[in-house]
Amino acid sequence: MSNQITTAKQLEVQRIVDVLSKAIAQQRLRPGTRLVESQLVEALSANRNHVQVALQRLSMQRIVTIEPNRGAMVSQPTAKEAREVFIARRAIERAIVEGISPDCIRQHRQRIQTHLDGEREAAKSEDRRVIVRELSEFHLILGEISGNSVLSEILSNLMVRSSLIVALYQRADVSSCQCDEHQAIIEALERGDNALAVQSMQEHLNELERVLDLDDKASGEINLRQVLSDL
Repeated sequence: MSNQITTAKQLEVQRIVDVLSKAIAQQRLRPGTRLVESQLVEALSANRNHVQVALQRLSMQRIVTIEPNRGAMVSQPTAKEAREVFIARRAIERAIVEGISPDCIRQHRQRIQTHLDGEREAAKSEDRRVIVRELSEFHLILGEISGNSVLSEILSNLMVRSSLIVALYQRADVSSCQCDEHQAIIEALERGDNALAVQSMQEHLNELERVLDLDDKASGEINLRQVLSDL
């Protein structure tokens, strides 16, 4: 019985972690947003203890900041941390791209093409939240199909932290990344030219970092029930 209870608790905590991570990655919850426990309990129909454990876990991942006597908030990465996250992404995504074979691309071709088509549709919508979601998903897909679960897990954390960085520092007139650059990476991998794919990915990440203006943006009031309702 105790094992079943523990498993149920772990699943519930993971659900809360996943919902909050997704909301942050999609920029529904911006840096500095206060995560009031009572509001999260209501918005997620969750147990307060489970919410507290989930927030602690996100804090360990540097996605949430917990301050004594003030509670939890979505982390606000510094400019130094932003640079370090991109250094980490260049290392992790290089390893991911190096490990993807032409056979792997062929095996997942339909999923990749469907996603690339979705990116272009999102770009037409001019909905920044949708664009960020679709373009970020490309990197996560490469992590998943690489077959290296450790690299994929590390990248997932870095992508959430990258969303915070984009929300804080990226100019409003710049897309979070470019569809054509993603297409070029896939075409190189299809040909088995991993060296070119790595070079393209590195240039792509360099460009994403280049457009950061490193100016802090203030966070407004957020209705947690509304933000988390459909996740």
